[in-house]
Amino acid sequence: METAGYATLSRQSGLMQEMQVVANNIANSATTGFRQEGVIFSEYVKSTSDGSPSLSMARAQAHDTSLSQGALTQTNGTFDLAIEGDGFFMVETPSGNRLTRAGAFSANADGDLVTPDGYRVLDAGEAPIFVPSDTGKIHFASDGTVSADGRLLGQIGLFQATETTAMKREDGVMFDPGGDVEPALNAQIIQGFLEGSNVNPILQISRMIEIQRAYELGQSFLESEDERIRNAVKSMLR
Repeated sequence: METAGYATLSRQSGLMQEMQVVANNIANSATTGFRQEGVIFSEYVKSTSDGSPSLSMARAQAHDTSLSQGALTQTNGTFDLAIEGDGFFMVETPSGNRLTRAGAFSANADGDLVTPDGYRVLDAGEAPIFVPSDTGKIHFASDGTVSADGRLLGQIGLFQATETTAMKREDGVMFDPGGDVEPALNAQIIQGFLEGSNVNPILQISRMIEIQRAYELGQSFLESEDERIRNAVKSMLR
C-alpha cells in the first residue's frame, strides 16, 4: 500500500475513535454531572529520503474533558447538591478517592452521605460526612457546611486536581484525579439543585455528521486506491 493509503487508514482509525466519544457524549447529554469528552489528535511527520513529500499520519492519542459549567436544575431535594464554579465532590470508592460533579446524594442506613452507588461523600479533611437520622432539617451552606437545627455536622469538601490533564475518567461521572488534589476555592455548593450534563447535544450531533462525512470520504478514497492497484496488477499479468 502506498503512503497515501497508510495516511488515510490512520485518519479513519482516529475518526472512528472520535465517533465513539461523540456518541457517548450524546448518550449522556441528560446524565447528572456528566462532563463532555473530546479527542486530541497528534500528527506524526516523517521525512522521506528520496525527495518525495514528507509522510504525515494522524493518531487519536488522548482524550480531554470539558470542565465547563452545566445547567442547574432545581429539585428541592434535601441531599441534592450542585456545584457552581470549579471543583468536584470527593467520594470514597474501593479503588480510592474519586472526583465527581454528580450531586444526587442520600443518607444510608448508617447515616453516611452517599452516592447512588453507595460511595461515601468526603469532607474537607477527606473523612465521611455523617448525617444522623434523628436530626431536624438538614442545611447545606454555600461553603459546604452541613448543619441541623443550628448544630454543625461537618463540611463537604470541594477539590480539584492539581494537574487537570492527569485526570482519568473511570465511568460516566467519576474521575481518578491522577495525582494530588487541592481545595477548590472558586466554587460554592447549592442545596436542592442538581447540575446537568455540560454536553451541547446540537453541537455534538453536528460534529457526528462531520465525522461521518469525513469517514465516508476516506473510505471512498481507499476503495478507489484498491481498485487502481487491482487494475495495475491485472495489467502487469497480461
